[in-house]
Amino acid sequence: MHLRGLSARSGGSARRRVWTATVTVGVVAAGLMSGPTAGALPAPDPDATTMSVKSPPGGGDVRVLVFHGSAAAGDESPVVDAGIAAIERIGLSGPANQRFETEATDDARVFTDEKALGGYNAIVFLTGGGDVLDPDQEAGLEAYMEAGGGFVGIHDAARAEPYSDWFTGLVGARPATSSPTAVQRAIVEVGDRQHPATRDLPVQWKRPDQWFNWTKNPSGEVHTVARVRESTYQAGASANGWDHPVSWCRDYDGGRSFYTGMGGTVSSYDETDFRTHLRGALLWTSRLVQADCKATINAHYKAERLTQPNQPGQNDQIGEPHGLVTAPDGRVLYIGRGGADSSQPVITDWNNPDIGKGKGEIHVYDPRTGKVTLAGALTVFGNKGGGDELVKVEEGLLGIELDPRFEENGWVYLHYTPHSRLNRDTRMAERRVSRFTLDLATNKLDLNSEKVLLKWPVQVHSCCHSGGGMAWDSKGNLYIATGDNNSSGFSGGYSGNNPQPNYKGVSFADARRTAGNTNNLNGKILRIHPEADGTYTLPEGNLFTGRETAEGGGKTRGEIYVMGVRNPARISVDKKTDVLYAGWVGPDASAPSTTWGPAKYDTFAVITKASNRGWPYCMGNKQPYRDRNLPNPDQPLGWYDCDHPKNESPNNDGLVNLPPVTGNTIWYSPQGGAPDYPRDANGIPSYKQEEATYLLPWLKGGGQAAMNGPVYRYDTAGASLTKWPSYWDGKWFVGDFYDADQPRNAVLTDPRNHGDGGLPVHSESLKKIVPIGNDGIKNLMDWKFGPDGALYVLDYGRGFFTSDAKSALWRVTYQGGGPTPAAGQLVRGGQ
Repeated sequence: MHLRGLSARSGGSARRRVWTATVTVGVVAAGLMSGPTAGALPAPDPDATTMSVKSPPGGGDVRVLVFHGSAAAGDESPVVDAGIAAIERIGLSGPANQRFETEATDDARVFTDEKALGGYNAIVFLTGGGDVLDPDQEAGLEAYMEAGGGFVGIHDAARAEPYSDWFTGLVGARPATSSPTAVQRAIVEVGDRQHPATRDLPVQWKRPDQWFNWTKNPSGEVHTVARVRESTYQAGASANGWDHPVSWCRDYDGGRSFYTGMGGTVSSYDETDFRTHLRGALLWTSRLVQADCKATINAHYKAERLTQPNQPGQNDQIGEPHGLVTAPDGRVLYIGRGGADSSQPVITDWNNPDIGKGKGEIHVYDPRTGKVTLAGALTVFGNKGGGDELVKVEEGLLGIELDPRFEENGWVYLHYTPHSRLNRDTRMAERRVSRFTLDLATNKLDLNSEKVLLKWPVQVHSCCHSGGGMAWDSKGNLYIATGDNNSSGFSGGYSGNNPQPNYKGVSFADARRTAGNTNNLNGKILRIHPEADGTYTLPEGNLFTGRETAEGGGKTRGEIYVMGVRNPARISVDKKTDVLYAGWVGPDASAPSTTWGPAKYDTFAVITKASNRGWPYCMGNKQPYRDRNLPNPDQPLGWYDCDHPKNESPNNDGLVNLPPVTGNTIWYSPQGGAPDYPRDANGIPSYKQEEATYLLPWLKGGGQAAMNGPVYRYDTAGASLTKWPSYWDGKWFVGDFYDADQPRNAVLTDPRNHGDGGLPVHSESLKKIVPIGNDGIKNLMDWKFGPDGALYVLDYGRGFFTSDAKSALWRVTYQGGGPTPAAGQLVRGGQ
């Protein structure tokens, strides 16, 4: 066996060594990554080895071993020299209590030298790949990890020990043989903003390297800290797609393992950011600092159903799920819209005084007892069953929020459509937001305590899009999401701007009457400040004051904070920043039209200020629709101007000249996420499907119904053992009612531009954590974090306009434990 590196490195403390221990050196065979062969070495039998490595390895005099043995013949790779020099430089820099000594060798006998091996805090594999360890040596490495050792694999380390399942687990994934070999510049998305290897890196990190594709994507089995964005380079035929991990870590077999697929070029080690990346990995694996490498491993989460199926003929556990809120003491209040059990009759005859009469139920789940209480039920207009848009209805009990002082006053705010205010002649109804009082001892709602804060008219001749979500900011302002209450079926599923259909003079297919109207509260997100006496005041900074004198005056409503939204069923406010997050359902066109405009886009938006979000004029990143008007709505007119939109509908009683449209953060269609098109000299997209570019490849729709989620905030003081880890802090949860190709993701946005339509910079799937499928949470209706840091989720069930045996409240808790290594195993006190 040829041993290299007999002399100490000049100018530093790294030294290369020959191991003289009396061990049997196995034959080193060159190996390829194509898989096991008949001559493959057997996997080591850990029970057969007599290795006994001290636990934990290493000590306060921190030492790191760089192993660069390779099965390939020839001169040592320049990458090895560059890597050793960089690790040496890392060990000699930084705070004194985080420095370490670096040693390097290509002699695999170190792994059967108990005394030597036990002296290293971490081992770095900087190898050229191949079968570099014999069975006893691999068993020694395994014993080292079992004793609590640290491992860092760099680039070609993923090619080492190709026939060992244990080593595959140690590095986490194997490169595809067809991975591109050229050095290419790409963007690395740094999703973990807390791990010491990534917290100080740019979120979007541009750098050149060789980029491996993986034979099996390790996401969910390892904790991915960074991904490479395939759209920024040529990934080749074996590409992994939008979720392409490049660096990850995990607690493995008693020790700590970190791997990065970067570092395949000499120049990598001259990069300050790449050395920062390696430094954090070495600090964690050497037990100098703690880190969480468990947060995105699927097996560390437990989803459990909290409610049972209803008793026959009763809604004792749950109504038709439509929204939830968590109380500071852990109770969960959730509402049913108004659809009855499928065995119950529905009345659709407008001549019948009981048409659409249903019960909007409020249930309370108490985690202390595990019991559900039916707190009360409002008589709502909202139970007409299914059918076409002139039959079904989406009104009812639509939203719930708790007063900021709920623990003291028991006040509950409900957004609903009372049946008693239905006008069957005009087919108009009243929407209202009211305050009720809950008896905190009995979990019963006092229906006689109602204080009506706000009410406004809605047309109910035609379905749909009622909105319903509510949320508070830290200043005591209440946000109320209202739908546009219009059908897009009379415009081919495009803009929903057909002025012609009406019932007794009220348009039901022209969203310019509602969402695009500055004098109408539908298709909006309202912002009011509720007062103790049941009234409200208007905070400063809404889109209008209600006192505008433009165009004759009297054409604005001061409650409007956001206009131009279609069906914002779910909204949330991040209390740390007071930023509003919203999602809304789009129209129904299945493909873009060169005549009328974009396909159906479901939308999510980060909203940092009062704004016009575009509907029914523009969608996505300010992609316009085509205007239409009387006398012939089938005749296309000009394209809308997103920067200077005008409402020239005969059904408009608000301003003609509207605020400019703000681009949205996320939009997706059946074809993919964030479709974009080439634009002509006037800025009009081509809307040719074959010319589309999809800016967010992790998104796709089909059947789609956006369900906005919360921004998670980690409670450092909370004692809960099942709260989601701090890794998720600041990440925004976006999802869809459906669970096939639709999103269920946590995303990072850039605060510098997210309020102006800046795209998310990183995303990761939650579908294995918030489980999909018929026996999981298939139809996501609402999701919020509780004070215990657990995620509470409503599954709508498997029908529509009803509840069934799958309608349920779920809780998703974290079971993975805290960061590693344990505080008592940190060297130098972990300072």
